[in-house]
Amino acid sequence: MVLQLMIRNWSNLAFNQVPDSDNRIHSDEIAKAYGFVGALVPGVTVSSYLIHPAIEAWGMAWLQRGYAHVKVLSPLYDQARFEVITAASDKSFKAELFSQQTLCAVAEVELPDSSGTCPVYRGDPLISDAHQAPAANRQSMEALQNSGCLAMEFLWAVDCQMAAYLRDQSAMPALLRTDHAAGSQGYANPAYLLGVANRHFAAVALMSPWIHMETRSRNFQALPLNTELISEMTIVELFNKKGHEFADCTFNLFRKDTKECICSIEQRAIYQMRPV
Repeated sequence: MVLQLMIRNWSNLAFNQVPDSDNRIHSDEIAKAYGFVGALVPGVTVSSYLIHPAIEAWGMAWLQRGYAHVKVLSPLYDQARFEVITAASDKSFKAELFSQQTLCAVAEVELPDSSGTCPVYRGDPLISDAHQAPAANRQSMEALQNSGCLAMEFLWAVDCQMAAYLRDQSAMPALLRTDHAAGSQGYANPAYLLGVANRHFAAVALMSPWIHMETRSRNFQALPLNTELISEMTIVELFNKKGHEFADCTFNLFRKDTKECICSIEQRAIYQMRPV
C-alpha cells in the first residue's frame, strides 16, 4: 500500500471547544481551584491532535480501520501553542505533543491491514430524558458495573460542539471539515467520536470535575454528516490511585440505522478527583 503523504510533524493553537461544559474542569474557575493554570482542553481534543497526522497521510483508510492508543500526561491550555513530533515506520508512528516545553500527551497510531472483528450490537435500553443519574462514587459505579449501563443516542452534525478540533478548520484535513469550503467532506473527526464516549460516561453518573486520561480506539467505518449513533457502554474496572477514583470503560459506537459498528473505544478516566 502506498501512503498518500508522509507522516509529518505539525503545530497549531489549542482549542477548548467546551468552556461551558457540565464538566467544569474545562472552566477557568474550577480548573484553577484544582491547581491548574486555567481551563483544560478536552483530552479527546488533545488526542485528535496526535491522530491528525494519520488522517493527513492515510485519509479514508484510517477512518475505516485505523487504531490509536493515546495517553494524556499533562494539561494543555486553550490557545496555547502545541507541537506534535512524530517518528514513523511503514504503517504506524509514535507521536509526542509538547506545549510550553512540557510533554502533554503521547500516542501510538497504526493503520492495520484489516479492521479486525467488529463488535456486535447488543440492543441495550436507552437513557431517557427522564433518567435520574446517581452521583458518581465507588458504590454507584460498582452498581453500574454489575447491572450494566444504559445506551445513549447521538447525532453527528455541523452544530456539534466537537465538529472541529481547531478554531480555524482550514488546518484540518478536508475529509473532516464541516465548513463548506471547497473539498470539505464532513466525516466525523476523532475528537467527536472519542467525545461521544466522554459524554456517555458523564451521563450514567453525575460527575464534575472529571478528567479523561487514556484511550485505545479502533475504527471500522467513516461516519458521514447527519448520521445518528447509538453508544453502548461497559464498566470494566474501577480502582483508586493517589486519591483519585478511576474507571476503565469500553464504548462501542453503532450507526442507528444499520447497527454497524463505527468505532470501538477503551477509555480510562478519573471520575472522582481527590479533594482540593
